Amino acid sequence: MGAGAVGCYYGGMLARAGHDVALIARAQHVEAVRRSGLRMETKAFDANVPMQASTEASGARGAKLVLFCVKSPDTERAGAALAPHLEPGAAVLSLQNGVDNAQRLAATLGREVVPAVVYVAVEMAGPGHVRHHGRGELVIGPSAASTRIAAAFGAAGVPVEVSDNVSGALWAKLIVNCAYNALSAITQLPYGRLVAGESVPAVMRDVVDECLAVARAAGVEVPGDMRQAVPRIAETMPAQFSSTAQDLARGKPSEIDHLNGLVVRKGEALGVPTPANRLLLALVKLLEERSSN
Repeated sequence: MGAGAVGCYYGGMLARAGHDVALIARAQHVEAVRRSGLRMETKAFDANVPMQASTEASGARGAKLVLFCVKSPDTERAGAALAPHLEPGAAVLSLQNGVDNAQRLAATLGREVVPAVVYVAVEMAGPGHVRHHGRGELVIGPSAASTRIAAAFGAAGVPVEVSDNVSGALWAKLIVNCAYNALSAITQLPYGRLVAGESVPAVMRDVVDECLAVARAAGVEVPGDMRQAVPRIAETMPAQFSSTAQDLARGKPSEIDHLNGLVVRKGEALGVPTPANRLLLALVKLLEERSSN
């Protein structure tokens, strides 16, 4: 549901493994997939993968597993569209940026939603064409369906970890996004070139420190050493543009309110100052405003 780059990659991997997959996406994308299948251009293979595609949420009817991949601002709207078509026993997995989408979607659907943390560098290279730059693993929360979900993905070549601290993992991903997304969007540079900029690593450290302070105040245990993990992203994904950069380049609204914006709002509520995140939020919002005029 919301088959952009992330939805297409994971849906495509499941389809290649023999699962019956339907992509729910925009009309131009749906037409291309219906005509030629989904082109998956990855490090390991380049193939057209046949699958169903629809512009309507009714395409989810009969599904045993729904990968919910819409942008954070669209969670409630897309969830309401999906709700009438969900099977009673269907598992719903939120593959979204931010830390609160699973809870927001669960409230909209009135049922359990399994949160997932997505680690993949991927982009839409054109209608019906997804390009994979690296990684692809998932961390998901525990539920009655999590073992089955992990097994299905594992058989499809997607490593999945079921974690009791998925909230901490979501915050770890949020911190990476806060450090990279806005800066990549403002400069329209990929991560490798971005971090070579003068003072950029120092700015990113400020962003990370603010995020960690907010997470601590919120009682969230963020796993690992984020001060070391964040710089490594540029090493493993040097050619990657952030999703926010891709949105701005296409003149689309971004998820910045649910990334740096969430940290700013949480910081205000908890009494934690977040000046670096606030500045990045303001700059991206200005760029969004300029592109919409």
